Order: sequence, then C-alpha cells, then structure tokens
Amino acid sequence: MSPDRPVGDRFRRFRDRLAAEGPHRLGGPGGDNGHGAKATPTPGPFRTDVGAREAGLAPYPPRDVEPARRPRRRGGRGGEELTVPPATFTSYYGRPILKAPVWKWDIAAYLFTGGLAAGSSLLAAGGQLTGRQALRRAGRVTSLAAVSASAYFLVNDLGKPSRFHHMLRVAKLTSPMSMGTWILTAFGPAAGVAAVAEAAPWLPERGLLGLGRRLLPPAGNAAGLVAAVTAPALATYTGVLLADTAVPAWHEAYPELPTIFAGSALASGAGVGLLAAPPAQAGPARRFAVAGAALELWGSHRVENRLGLLSEPYATGTAGRLLRAGRALTAAGVAGALVGRRSRMLSALSGGALLAASVCTRFGIFHGGVASAKEPKYTVVPQRERAQRRESPGPDISGPGAGPNGG
Repeated sequence: MSPDRPVGDRFRRFRDRLAAEGPHRLGGPGGDNGHGAKATPTPGPFRTDVGAREAGLAPYPPRDVEPARRPRRRGGRGGEELTVPPATFTSYYGRPILKAPVWKWDIAAYLFTGGLAAGSSLLAAGGQLTGRQALRRAGRVTSLAAVSASAYFLVNDLGKPSRFHHMLRVAKLTSPMSMGTWILTAFGPAAGVAAVAEAAPWLPERGLLGLGRRLLPPAGNAAGLVAAVTAPALATYTGVLLADTAVPAWHEAYPELPTIFAGSALASGAGVGLLAAPPAQAGPARRFAVAGAALELWGSHRVENRLGLLSEPYATGTAGRLLRAGRALTAAGVAGALVGRRSRMLSALSGGALLAASVCTRFGIFHGGVASAKEPKYTVVPQRERAQRRESPGPDISGPGAGPNGG
C-alpha cells in the first residue's frame, strides 16, 4: 500500500499501538470480555510478523503462508470445486408448478372401456356385413357391456349422475368434453338396440313378442351400423381430450394420442373376436389386430422418441413398465393371431393378449401424463426452449425430417 495514502497511515499507527500496548488494551484475547474471567495477555511483539519471527513463533493468523489449494475436480479440467449445488427444478413451498390431475384409476378404466366399445362395434359391423354371425353377436354384446361400464366410470368420476345430464344442455364444437358427451350419448343407445336385437330368436313367434321378434333384427342391423359410424369418434376423442389439458406429456403428444387410442380400440375389438368366434369366422378380427397393432406401436414409438425431454415420463416408472408390457403383448397377440389360424386355443390366447395390451397402453398413457405434471422440470424446460425459439427464429433442426433436404 502506498505510504502517502491515509488508510495506510491509520493501519500503521494501529499496528504500532498494538505492538506497544498489547491486545489486552484493545479488546483482544487478553482483555476483559465482560463475562468474568480474563485470559492471560499475550505479549504484544508476538502479535506481529516480525515479533513472532524473533520469538520463534508462527504468526497468527499465518499470513506469510501460501493458501492451500483446493482439490481439483475430477475430469482433469482443474479449477476449484463447485460450492453451489446443482440446480433443481422446484417451486415455491416445494409444490409442483402444475396441479396434477385429480383423476383416479376410474378415468384410465374409462379410456379402456370406451375404446373397447368402439372396437367391438366395428367388429360387429364387419361380422354383420360379411355374414359372420358369431363375430357379430360377440361384438354387439361386448360393445353394450363396455359402453355401460364406460358410462359408469365417467359418472363415478363426475360424482353425480345429474352432472352428465347437465353437460347435454350445450353442444360446443371446440370442447372435447362436450363433444365426447354427445358422442357417448349417440353411441350408447345404438349399441344397446343392436345388442338387444341378438335376443330376437329367443322370443315367441306369436303375439306382441312375436312382433318384436320380426322387427328387432332389421332395427338391430341399422343400429349396429349407426354405432359403427360413431365408433371412430368414440375411440379417438379421449386422446383429444387428454391433449387439450395443460399436462405437459399429454399436451405435447397431441398428434399421437388419437392414433394410439384408435389402434388400441381396434386391437381390443380384435381380441374380442379372437376369443369368441371360431377361427373360421375370425378373419376380420385378425385384420383388425394387424391394423390396430400397427397404429398403436407406431404411436407409442413416437411419444417415446419424438418429444425430447417429455418422452421421459413415458419411458420410466409405472408408465414405462406398462407401455413396454403393452408393446410386448401386442406383438405376441398379433403373432399368435396370424399363426393360429386353425387353432381355437391359440386364437383365444392371442385375443387375451391383445385385450391385456390395450389395458396396459391406456393405463400407461394415463400414468405418464400424471407423472409429468408432478415434476417441475417437464414444465420449466419446454417453456424455456419455446421462449428461446421465439427469441431466435430459425429452422428447427431438432425434430425428425429436419434439414435443408427435408430428411
């Protein structure tokens, strides 16, 4: 420090006074600390570097010693250790940024039963148009049972049956929930009439019931076609409904979810046909199995590889285990359906595998979305990436098919 600076003069005067009078006069370790006993004063000259060297003692603190170096970080790059812990994506008070869906397992079951009802009605229509009575009967009965279960799960989640009725007071084309309510309302009675028509042969031939025996078959055929026309909307609207939420993994997968649910519906309908119909009549069911498996496997592959960070919830945890099991069961069911054309046992096992695969797929998609809403990073990181893309516009080279040649 320059001798002509005032701060340096004050420091030197303080150091000389400390050496002459000792620390006990200046409130040092030898002074009275106000708590009774006094420490033994240390001679003043020892408190300076020069005095300590003359007395053969090390200065305190040892200002002449070079500071010890901190250990280097692993990896060979050197530098000091990081004292700040790695950044974690948390929110205030340890709560998630998004409120996770309050839906329980009954909504996942609703997704499955709705797809099963749609696939079974399409299978029944195929059996009706090709003259396969066993396939038609199995599809109609299963469709009615599945749509009844689907309505139960939906009403159970709503809490009161009147809430379903209140949703019919408006029809909003931009609301997947409103459209889904109307689709379910149109599909349910048609599936019911088609299923009841299967009981016509059991009615007596005379009297009022005999009239019902004659009128039910044509009414059932018409109702079965109506149900088949509305079945694709019933199978896919739930995927649109999930993608319309703020849940990151669902919202980002809006192109794939309807495709996955359509394939899952076809595969589950094929499973019903393979279980209930003899192999000679299960031709449409086998074709449904191949088409449904192709759509479902393609969509599952896309959501686990296209979404970047948001693909992680579909590949880890409960969702990952369910989706992997669904893919394995789908592949096994399709292989068994193609190989066991003449074996009733192998066809039935293949049908059961396809039904189980549909359950795993629907529950896996459900759990993947719930997991993404609970983890803050799945909300924060995609938002930052979108903000960066808006600030620096340019061609997106991260997705499939990107590049100057279109990939």
